[in-house]
Amino acid sequence: MGRSWPTGRRQKSALIPGRAEEMKPRIGVLTSGGDCPGLNAVLRGVTLAAEKFNYEVVGFLDGFEGLLPPGNFMLLNRRSTSGIMPRGGTILGTTNRGHFVAKVGAGDRAVVPADVIAAAKRVLAGERVDSLIIVGGDGSMTTALQLQEAGIDCIGVPKTIDNDLEATAMTFGFDSAVASVTDALDRLHTTATSHKRVMVLEVMGRHAGWIALHGGLAGGAHVILIPEIPFDFDKICDALRMRDTRGSIYSIVVVAEGARAAKGQVVMHPSDEGEYRLGGIGGVVANEVAARSGKETRCTVLGHLQRGGAPTTLDRILGTRFGVKAVNLIHERQFGSMVSYQNYQVRHVPIADAVNRLRLVPPDGEMVQTARDVEISFGD
Repeated sequence: MGRSWPTGRRQKSALIPGRAEEMKPRIGVLTSGGDCPGLNAVLRGVTLAAEKFNYEVVGFLDGFEGLLPPGNFMLLNRRSTSGIMPRGGTILGTTNRGHFVAKVGAGDRAVVPADVIAAAKRVLAGERVDSLIIVGGDGSMTTALQLQEAGIDCIGVPKTIDNDLEATAMTFGFDSAVASVTDALDRLHTTATSHKRVMVLEVMGRHAGWIALHGGLAGGAHVILIPEIPFDFDKICDALRMRDTRGSIYSIVVVAEGARAAKGQVVMHPSDEGEYRLGGIGGVVANEVAARSGKETRCTVLGHLQRGGAPTTLDRILGTRFGVKAVNLIHERQFGSMVSYQNYQVRHVPIADAVNRLRLVPPDGEMVQTARDVEISFGD
């Protein structure tokens, strides 16, 4: 029995039959996974660059789900993308759930069912979309690879605030997330000083501690806890006591959500959907510090504030460069490639080289050593 698809919204071209514009080659674009600042800059870059090659751009709504029959999309042009670059989020909408992310089969690879891919191919063919730009993180690139293997010409654009994709030196959204962390720390310094407290700030970072490291360094944290360096609660308290002996009346601790104690595990909690999500390590650290040191300690969880708001200048520029590069790769027929930022240049790599390869913080790297040299403890 065939799969039934949900009813979608469609926006058809308001073109007069027979006019040349109606037969412009079409490219598709979608944004998938978690939102972040800079997505709209990518969409604007794609749209304006496409004009150069006389392409029409079809934006599929709500991630990969927009590819399902009867098709859920809008046409992107100068008017629909005018003024969107400063806006956070994505005008196309996004999701990290649905028909394209069911996890089955060997390992952690997200295997997309064959009938789902076949349905997407029918929608793309029906709307004359010849190739697809997929903007997303590691999971989205895994799906993009499977679509490419199934005969859908794809170009990947890496997006994650965690900045943890091995195949690119930087992803857009990361700089905006770090700016959010830095702003929060600036504010926490004043209240921590007033009350002579230890303030713990929990930030995002499931497997990689780049946000905690960069944000903590920029925001003047005194302890930074990241997934790559298991910590010891007593070592954290020792660092705080050392500050006391030097006359400091407060301390700031930044902890990534994926950080864990050397003899413990990451902290998770169930969601309404029954799956487990990371979160809560900040409260655990605050309670342990208070119990072991006797210091008044408070915890703040920054959460999705790191994903929201206007993108920084860097993310607007990087997103635009990524979008333009994606269109150029389509025109050059470099399908199966992902846009990559290396050595200050926007290049490309095979999508296959990008998936399931995380770029982690080197525990002995220059950034960690710099932090240690300015007396930041990693609790180890």
